[in-house]
Amino acid sequence: MSKIAVFGGNGFAGSAIAKEAASRGHEVTVVARSAQSGTDTNVVQGSVHDNTIVEQITADNDVVVVAIPAREIDGKRLLDAVTPLADAAARNGARIAVVGGAGSLLVAEGGPRVVDTPDFPDAYKGEALAHADVLDALRATDSNVDWFYVSPAAAFGAHAGVAPKGSFQLGGDILLTDAEGNSAIAGEDYAHAFVDEIETPAHRRQRFTVAH
Repeated sequence: MSKIAVFGGNGFAGSAIAKEAASRGHEVTVVARSAQSGTDTNVVQGSVHDNTIVEQITADNDVVVVAIPAREIDGKRLLDAVTPLADAAARNGARIAVVGGAGSLLVAEGGPRVVDTPDFPDAYKGEALAHADVLDALRATDSNVDWFYVSPAAAFGAHAGVAPKGSFQLGGDILLTDAEGNSAIAGEDYAHAFVDEIETPAHRRQRFTVAH
């Protein structure tokens, strides 16, 4: 079993991943700005922007999950934390696992990106573009940094109200849709795929996507 820390483990995706990992017997630590404990997890109050916490977490865990928004919050962006986190993870032998966004996925081979399509909501562009920058920064890290980045389907999150199906499909850099053209994934099914990758690495230094 692995020792897994989840930055943002109180949020939608982070809590689902923490719950799934704990249910499989992994030792899970939630790292959050407000420390609210789950029944099967340890809790540490802290931030991915705190280099002391990052050093401690990467030293104490096999996998460090990052499940926090990418846009600027309180003057800090997730992008700003990528280099310090990557350096600490490489130094301490931890794997970085990022809950990504769907906006940077391509709608078809050769593009465009989902975020660049005319119908993409303006309200979500800031977060989508910020997450695209995070992915670019991860791809630019040294080869000794072990990471993966999981883009969900287009409909994902508490607001989406997607019911779990107990099944999913995996893809690469292109948005996945079902036979009716819908692109959705429930939090539970996303977490299942995410923890599968932790247990059986198949996408080292890669982005992949998951959808129903």
